[in-house]
Parts: sequence; C-alpha cells; structure tokens
Amino acid sequence: MAGQFIVGVANVIALLLGFVFLVRFWGLSKLKRAASMGFPKENCVNKNGNGEGESESEGVGTAEIIIVGAGVAGAALAYSLGKDGRRVRVIERDLNAPNRIAGEALMPGGYLKLIELGLEDCLDEIDAQRFLGYTLNKDGKEALISFPLEKIHSHVVGRTFQNGRFVQTLRKKVASLHNVSLEQGTVISLLEENGIVKGVHYKDKSGQLLTAYAPLTIVCDGCFSNLRHSLCHSKVDIPSYFVGFILTNCKLPKENFGAFILADPSPILFYPISSTEIRCLVDVPSQNLPSVSNGEMAHYLKTLVAPKVLPEFYNSFISAIEKKDNIRIMPNKIMAGAPHLTPGAFLIGDAFNMRHAITGGGMTVALSDVVILRNLLRPLHDLSDASAICKYLESFYTLRKPMSSTINTLANVLHMVFSAPSDPAMENLQQTLLGYLKLGGVFSSGVSALLSGLCPRPLSLAFHFIVMAIYGVGQLLLPFPSPKRLLDGAKLLWVASSVFLPIIHSEGVRQMFFPLTVPAYYRTPPKGKKI
Repeated sequence: MAGQFIVGVANVIALLLGFVFLVRFWGLSKLKRAASMGFPKENCVNKNGNGEGESESEGVGTAEIIIVGAGVAGAALAYSLGKDGRRVRVIERDLNAPNRIAGEALMPGGYLKLIELGLEDCLDEIDAQRFLGYTLNKDGKEALISFPLEKIHSHVVGRTFQNGRFVQTLRKKVASLHNVSLEQGTVISLLEENGIVKGVHYKDKSGQLLTAYAPLTIVCDGCFSNLRHSLCHSKVDIPSYFVGFILTNCKLPKENFGAFILADPSPILFYPISSTEIRCLVDVPSQNLPSVSNGEMAHYLKTLVAPKVLPEFYNSFISAIEKKDNIRIMPNKIMAGAPHLTPGAFLIGDAFNMRHAITGGGMTVALSDVVILRNLLRPLHDLSDASAICKYLESFYTLRKPMSSTINTLANVLHMVFSAPSDPAMENLQQTLLGYLKLGGVFSSGVSALLSGLCPRPLSLAFHFIVMAIYGVGQLLLPFPSPKRLLDGAKLLWVASSVFLPIIHSEGVRQMFFPLTVPAYYRTPPKGKKI
C-alpha cells in the first residue's frame, strides 16, 4: 500500500513537471534550426551541377577541408562532406584496423544518425549484433533496461560489433569517393599565420615532413589527441580504467541484451561483439589499478571480480583471464567540451569532448556532432573568410547540447553511482535506481530513452532525476519517518545533488536548459561569393 502511495505521488509530480517541460519544448520547437534541418541539395557545394561531387577528371586537387583522423567521427564526416561535393583531404596516423576495447556499442539514437549520413550499410557485413538494452543485476535482483523501440522502424536497434571492423568499413566508404583523399600520416602541428589556421604540418608514411593547406582544418584525432591543447580547454580526468577481454563459449542471460552487474569492488559489463564473442569490461578505479605484466591484474580478477559474475559466465570468465595476452586496459577519460574559437580550425569527436564509457554513448554523440556540422557547412560555398566561418560555427556548440549533454551527464552520473558501493548513500542511490526502473511505464522507458540517445533532452533527464530522488526519499521514509530515516533521506538528496549538479555545471546550464538565450544559437551563414 505504501509503495503504491509513493508511485502515486511520483506520478502526480511526473504529470506536473511533464506539463511544464511540454510547454518548454513546444517553445523550443518553434525556433529549432540547423541541428535538425535538412538543407536542400542545391545548397550543397557542387562543382558540376549534379549534387554528387566532382568529375573523375577533376580529381581531388586542392583541398577545401583537411580532416585530421579517420576514426568513427573523422571517417563519417569525410564521407558526408565528400558526398556534398567538398574536396576533402583526410590524414590518418594508422590506416590499419584499430584494435580497441572501446567504441563497440552504437545506441539506437546513434544508428539513426548513421542512417541520416547514409552509412548504415557499414554494419551489414561485420557480424554486428542487435542490441536491445541491458539487464541490471545487483545482489540477485534484476531490472531490465529495454530501449523503447516500439514506435521506430523494426530495423532501427542498437548494434554491437568489433570496433576495428566498423572503422575499416567507414574508411572503405571514404576511399570510394574520388573527391576525397585518404592518406596515412602523422600530423605534427597546425599551421597558423596571424592567428588563423591555414593547414597542418605532418609526416607521411615514409617519415617525410610535409605541409597541407586548406581554408578549414577539422581535428578529430581521438581521445589521445595531441592537437586539442590549442583548440580547447583540455582538462582531462581519468576516474577509472576499463579492463577488457573476450569471452567465448558462453551466452548472455537474455539474447540481444547486455548484462550489467553492480558489484563490489567493480561494476562489470558484458555485451556481444560478434556471433561467437562476448566482451567483458571491468571498471577499476584509477588509484588502485593492478599491473598486468606481473600477474597482479589476473589475480585481482580471479579473486575479487570472478566470484561476483553471473554463474553462466564464471567458467568462460576464468578461461579468458588465463588466456595469454587477452587482458587489455583502456583509460576512461572525461573532458567537458570547452572550445577555444580558432579561425580556420575546428575540433570534434573525442578530441573535443569525452564522457565515461560505461554507457557506450560516445559514438552516438560523435555521429550526432557530424550531422550537425555537416548541416552547418552545407550552405557555405566559400570557406575563405576564416573569421566569419569561425563566428558562424560557434552555433555548433549550442546545437550539439541536446544529445551531448544528455548522454554525457547520464554516463558520468551513472559511473559515480555504480562505482561507490561501499558508501551507504551511494548504495541507497543504487537501490533507488533499481526500484525506479522496476516501476515500469514512463519511468523505466524514460530512462532507457535517455540512455539510448532516442530522447536527447536535458530537461527530460532533469525531470527523471528529480522524480527518482523523490521516489528514493519516499522509500527510505517508509513505513514511518523516524529521525534516522529522515537523516538517511536528507543524505540521499545531498549525495544525489552533489553528483548531479557539478556535472550539469560543467556541461553549461545555460546551453543545456536555456539555449534560446545564447546569441550563437541564431547565427546565420556568412555571405560569400559563390563558387
């Protein structure tokens, strides 16, 4: 009875807040612009008048745009700009297939962006697996996070895969465009004259130092970028590391669903990356990362982590640990997107903005950014006025906020909550989250819509946070609000706020919740001569 009362109160609050947010979003939809608009083809750069690029005889010639990096963001951007008729030069440090333990999950919202870019066929022949959500497990209790796909076409789901296979298919698409050149080289520095970036200095595959020129240089060389320091405030935090390895000869508890285990000392994540392989990621705090080389990591995984995995994973988990050279480590980097406006240069992808990888939302943010930047560049026929272009593209940083800030905030908050099981207040937050998801309806579907990138709305995120906090306090106060229960409720609110609010602040309260008050939101394309 008491539980029903809490749910009833939460529903009333949900309806009231939902009404406020509905009015707010109705106002926003009236003024929504470049982030979602589809420019007509005649606005695209078109040297031949056919909207599909240049003739074979014209070739690449002098590049209009240099792209540094051909990972997911760089390759997708190069292809989309090339399809719009741009002459693009892509310089990638290593054109061999990447061998990473990250970038293996694409949320449904990211898949929609892939479709928008015309790149969905890159997932067709790499043994990509359908990904419908997660099972969340804690102390024998389970909650289902199922992506709300009922109102979307049946082929639109999440996908999991080997990162290297996906990146190589993207690069193959890039290489198929005759007006885009893809070459291997290491960019050493940006070429700057009088405060304007004119191109890059780089070493080619043979080690020869060369210079490439273009009116616009877009840097997307990933989380280990050596160019970001001059284009953004590059304060990087590494709260934890992912220890990853591949399991074989086992199946997930629920087909097409990843398994998330909330355990002490480390959260554990399982998801398929092919029809025969399951990726395991163990989140280990930075301050006590064991060494792989001397066997400390294997001992840590066997003694502290293995007893916490689901029984159906145990034997495969131990076998994977014992397999030679199977354990790999990746830092989980967090960096808020804080740009330095630099004429002639632009920064996107993990080089610009990173969130904890625990929710797998990085590629969704990157592809969303690519769509926004492509749309902003489409009406620009002349890129020679670097200062005017730089001022115009400032709108990108506000237009990207719905997707980026929603996924960034959710990822960083969930990592902090999931990674502190020894803290009683964090333990209460974990139990609150499990209970909230079990309520079903708008509560669980709302959280899963945020997680999947299908509802990129910071106000919706704030709404669920508030209702979840009220639900958690209500659970603690039952059956009678004794002094201890009141204290526990106050602690939960304090801890929840101390986790959520600083992340919101780093993302930018004004850009997240009041974008219409940001002058850059209204920037229009600069007038330049048509080519």
